[in-house]
Amino acid sequence: MNRRTVLTSLASAAAIALLTSACTGSAGAGASDDPNAEVTLTFWHGWSAPNEVKAVNATIERFEDAHPNITVKAVPNITDDKIQQALRAGGSNAPDVVSSFTTDNVGKFCSSGAFADLKPFIDKSRIDLEKTFPKPRLDYTRFEGKRCALPLLGDAYGLYYNKDAFKEAGIAAPPKTWSEFDEVAQKLTKPKGDSYERLGFMPTFHGYESTPGHLVAQWSPAYFDEHGRSNIAKDPAFAAMFTWQKNLIGKLGGFGKLEKYRHTFGDEWGAKHPFHTGQVAMQLDGEWRLGMATDAKVPFEVGVAPLPVPDDQAADYGKGYLSGTIVGIASTSAKQNAAWELVKYLTTDTDAVVNFANELRNVPSTHAALASPKLKLDPRFRTFLDIARHPKSNTTPASVNGGAYQVTLQEFGYLYEAGKVADLKAGLEKTAAQIDTDLEKAK
Repeated sequence: MNRRTVLTSLASAAAIALLTSACTGSAGAGASDDPNAEVTLTFWHGWSAPNEVKAVNATIERFEDAHPNITVKAVPNITDDKIQQALRAGGSNAPDVVSSFTTDNVGKFCSSGAFADLKPFIDKSRIDLEKTFPKPRLDYTRFEGKRCALPLLGDAYGLYYNKDAFKEAGIAAPPKTWSEFDEVAQKLTKPKGDSYERLGFMPTFHGYESTPGHLVAQWSPAYFDEHGRSNIAKDPAFAAMFTWQKNLIGKLGGFGKLEKYRHTFGDEWGAKHPFHTGQVAMQLDGEWRLGMATDAKVPFEVGVAPLPVPDDQAADYGKGYLSGTIVGIASTSAKQNAAWELVKYLTTDTDAVVNFANELRNVPSTHAALASPKLKLDPRFRTFLDIARHPKSNTTPASVNGGAYQVTLQEFGYLYEAGKVADLKAGLEKTAAQIDTDLEKAK
């Protein structure tokens, strides 16, 4: 589970672009080790909460039981900054297997050689990737034809809604299209003076997960053209999303009023999240919010549904934005064959994936695990499993400079929603030009 706000994650991803430019790892180096020899692997991961670390350690114990010659030293709470610094330095303190919450950095991990090329290992193990993983998961674990990572659990984004508030407002079911969503958001909103007693939905881009990237996924966008240049000014999906979002801001009271109300919200990861407290009746969020709402003992019934789609794409209802944790082998490791045994177990062993998903309350990352009867999750969690399986669900593509292009798009979104950019078309063209310039510099 990625327990960071998207902007922080993307900003980190952009910074990584500078760090990895000096990384000269040699993918495949050290792959002659004997995987049956007695060996100790160092596994770095980002989970840090006690229950998360416990789940990781339990998974490692099951792996060690199945591979008695391999001991795994798991190191928690590792950021991408630490990963890059360690892989650049190499040496005995560098990890052998690394996981990351930031799918945006796959482009840098692959292109810089920080992570080893997994194709030789996958071929040797005769793993059919398409039959094993959903397509979006495969998309965000490779870059320009090179696969240097595999999916390790996943995240799916959907719509949370306050069923009590819906009943009170006479709304029978969650909205399926954006026009329906606008009507519902207005019905659920209760003004109070120059503020709100309750807001139907917080549409501003600082509104906890309501980012341009998460929202525009419902329009099935193409971020880059066939030449690798930014497509945001040409693909109508982006203009449509920004237009819808700006219009909803107006319908719900205007940017200034909404931002003033937003500043009354509690922490995104705490019990006082605005959805928990009833300050907002609908929330775009990942699958983890279901467990967090339960833990916070919210005083209303929580509903879960896919996020709406554009009216002209009503047949695609059920899709959503996907991301997740990725795992790879450090190219500096001298124990890559043994490391592959751990990566293979974590990502392709159905029972391992199911158990890990149950313990972390994340979405399984393989077809078999998604369909497993051993999943022991809240029945409402099925919504996220369905989103993960939907053929039109999508993700943000990998880039040579990590998530920098998303940071640029998000910064434009802040300006546009605040009325600081009046011409949407010109603004998107300028933003696309900046993205292209940054990509050329990174290359």
